[in-house]
Amino acid sequence: MSTLKMKEAALIYLDRSGGLQKFVDDCKYYNDSKQSYAVYRFNVLINPSDVVELDAELGNHILHQPLKAAQVFQSVCFIAVKTLSLIGQLQTETQINIVLKLTHLPPLPSYCLDLCEFPLDYTSQRFYMTQGIVIAMTTVTKYTRGARFLCSDEACPLSKGFQYIRVHVPGATESATVRNDFLCDLCSSALQEDRKFRVLGGKNAFTFCNYNFKNSVCYFNVEIKLSMYSNNVCFCSLPSDKQIVEIITAQALHAFQGYSNNQPFRFQSLTIFLRVPSGISDHFRCLLSLTSSSCWKFTAILANIFASQIVPPGTYNLLKLCLLMSLVQTSDRNKDLEDCLDILIITSDALLVDRLLNFSINLVPRGIRHPVSTEIFPTLSRNKYGTGAVSIQAGSALLAKDGICFIGDLASHKKDKLEQLQSVMESRSITVYIPGKKFGDDIDQQMTFPVQCSFWSFVDMDSSSRKNMQKPNTLIGQMDCSLIPANLVEAFGLLINCNESSPCHPFLPTVQHTLKKAIDPEGPLYVASKQFTTEDFEKVMVEKMIAKNT
Repeated sequence: MSTLKMKEAALIYLDRSGGLQKFVDDCKYYNDSKQSYAVYRFNVLINPSDVVELDAELGNHILHQPLKAAQVFQSVCFIAVKTLSLIGQLQTETQINIVLKLTHLPPLPSYCLDLCEFPLDYTSQRFYMTQGIVIAMTTVTKYTRGARFLCSDEACPLSKGFQYIRVHVPGATESATVRNDFLCDLCSSALQEDRKFRVLGGKNAFTFCNYNFKNSVCYFNVEIKLSMYSNNVCFCSLPSDKQIVEIITAQALHAFQGYSNNQPFRFQSLTIFLRVPSGISDHFRCLLSLTSSSCWKFTAILANIFASQIVPPGTYNLLKLCLLMSLVQTSDRNKDLEDCLDILIITSDALLVDRLLNFSINLVPRGIRHPVSTEIFPTLSRNKYGTGAVSIQAGSALLAKDGICFIGDLASHKKDKLEQLQSVMESRSITVYIPGKKFGDDIDQQMTFPVQCSFWSFVDMDSSSRKNMQKPNTLIGQMDCSLIPANLVEAFGLLINCNESSPCHPFLPTVQHTLKKAIDPEGPLYVASKQFTTEDFEKVMVEKMIAKNT
């Protein structure tokens, strides 16, 4: 097909999709503005399915040669501007910068970018989908979207007009757009930038970990750098009926610049790979119908058989019921901060409780086991990719948004961290202060993040350090809480007693379970383990979240 026919197809698509009217409205904004622009930026929303139905070759260009497709739309838009006299200041076609925004990509393997699979295609300049988790981001820094250059020789015809326009392209560095060694093609004189026409934009850099699903466990394999060119950024943004990992708000992933000279990937923005829940199992549906006469039977049976891979059915029922209550409080949309249910467990069997909590957090899409060597809440560091901005490391609490953050033994954390934890659980937010002098800025900044996760923790009363301590008479029922600050205890929503004197800590069944598991680690020990598997409980949690938001 000729370029002329593709331009005709692009014009028809813009007219049918409403994009042409949006373009006219955007032009009116530019025409009314008193600012001088070297480049006029337009976002064009593209539905690949509609374009392919209209014109297969244009659709193929959009999916596999987006830079060439953008040139087609650029030419169409320039003709529209000149024909309708939309922008009086516009002189050349190169001043129009078209950014294609795709609504989706075909659900095919070739459109998914997995950094764990080799060999990787480093040369394709097209759209990809990927899945992963953003673990850090920088503050907003400025970059040059477009600039006007003039020949320094006044006698040269190119010392006037808009013949030399530099436009930022996806994956390019700042020096690729603006620097002082450009030469005139006509007389080889140095080019000088006309700064009053420079167009600036804001960007963030992100640290992104590749994410794979395998037996409901997260495996983080590769770290890359992403550049997001938008001011509307958060650590996560989720649709209502899908599961995805922590990610920023964006449209599509541009892998426009490959890997070279041990430099990190540079991407323009990114989209997400969605998992659709497959529904509740027949065993759970049958159980629900059999127990529909009582509002407690179904919940009681679930608590009884829950985590039979870790503890025998019928044991630790109170603890398992509370864990299920906290799990069903997780949500993926319209979450109220009051919905978070924080749990603190007083126990003399830390190993078993730790295993039970580790098992439970894997049932939700965002169950985070916090490593003691890392930070629970956001911290600051200098961006190692050379943008000059401060990098905000997310921390376990933000990565567990709409999920569970299991912080382990409370005694393993220092006093200042516990005070910070108490403050966060009370306010459900964390404020990060960014000193300007330390990170090369003129002013100090602060950013506040909502903390929308439930915290799980325990206190091991059987450790040697606690056995030798004098125990005051500060008791709640039969629990000795003297080793924990009272204000911190009150910040947790539930305080559960699992010591040896508690009826929820039967000794003999647990010993028998441990011995059987040692003999046959892979085999199910109980009928309930066969009928109600871990995957079944996962589906229950997913369906719960969907039902809660509909």
